[in-house]
Amino acid sequence: MKRIGILLVALLLVVALVAGCGNNETTPQPTPAPADTGTGEATPAPPAPPEESGLTMETVRIAFVHGNDPSDQGFTYRQHAGLLTTMEVLGLSDDQVINYFNISPGDAADTAFLEAVEWGADIIIGGTFGYGPHMLEAAQLHPDVQFLHATGNLALGAGLPNFHNFFGDMAQARYLSGIVAGLRTETNVLGFVAAHPFAEVITGYTAFYLGALSVNPDVTMLVGYTNSFNDPATEQQVTQALVDHGADVIAQHANSPSTQIAAEAAGVWGIGYNNNMIPFAPNATLVSPMFDWSVYLIHAVQTIVNGGQLENDYLGGLDVGMVVLSEFNDALIVEGTREAVEEARQRLLGGWRIFQGPLYDVSGQQILAEGEVFIEPQAAPSWAYIIQGITIIE
Repeated sequence: MKRIGILLVALLLVVALVAGCGNNETTPQPTPAPADTGTGEATPAPPAPPEESGLTMETVRIAFVHGNDPSDQGFTYRQHAGLLTTMEVLGLSDDQVINYFNISPGDAADTAFLEAVEWGADIIIGGTFGYGPHMLEAAQLHPDVQFLHATGNLALGAGLPNFHNFFGDMAQARYLSGIVAGLRTETNVLGFVAAHPFAEVITGYTAFYLGALSVNPDVTMLVGYTNSFNDPATEQQVTQALVDHGADVIAQHANSPSTQIAAEAAGVWGIGYNNNMIPFAPNATLVSPMFDWSVYLIHAVQTIVNGGQLENDYLGGLDVGMVVLSEFNDALIVEGTREAVEEARQRLLGGWRIFQGPLYDVSGQQILAEGEVFIEPQAAPSWAYIIQGITIIE
């Protein structure tokens, strides 16, 4: 009996030790920015000891599931470019990577994630917001596979060690491109071709407008929705409607270059998105805010292969190069644009926040008081207020 008692005590000590190590803390990395705590200052978690993953750069297998394909010349094109850069930097071979293109959320997504697991993927990346519930379920069913979801918002609440959200702080690049537009406009009316009335889209065009307002207090903005992330024909129609309402600089949260092509045809200027769109509309496009997805992908693959614990929620900004501006169209931007953008970029790098009070919604109700600052609670953008100065057109 004495021996059994000793064994029981030892067993309880082991169970307690395992339970005490079962936290979900992240390992700080030297390159990416740590997650925002909501207090205005980033507080990295204490490092966890590395574990043997059993993976190497020669054996790791990666599957990337996309809602579209690179022919969109926008969002998917840039995500795929980020994956190609990651493969080159990390020395991954073609047989270590598989892509699934044009996969809609729903049954097709469930099938793609299952096929990726059966193929032997160690890391599965989902490229569009609608994959969230499907990836969460797949992560629960396959705990030995790491699931990385771009633009999603479920990982923090799920608390799974193999399910992660990541995104770039596009509001920062949007704000800078808004400065370019605010200086360029002659009618003081900007136009914005917006995909959906979602927080991600509203966050982006609000930051764009605030950037323009920072250099042009007389500017207003019209927003037209396409209700699709990739519908070139509708993007062109909405662009023309914005021009007909007096807008002379047209920005976009839409995947294709159609907005910029339509802006050039209408004789106005444009601000692209995702990809450098100057080649598509050299007589219209001033600059394009873009993601560099390879920044996160390289970090994530290295962390997983090295046995580290990846952040559940990652938001990378200008400081790590996760969001950038394309080259400027020097033939079209006004004098002083580069200097104004650089001054604002330095403020953002110094910790200055875009969404600061006083801000009011279109009904006149105060959203943020003087001195108040809005801080994203997670990687997925969550600002969903329509502020004064912005008008939605039908």
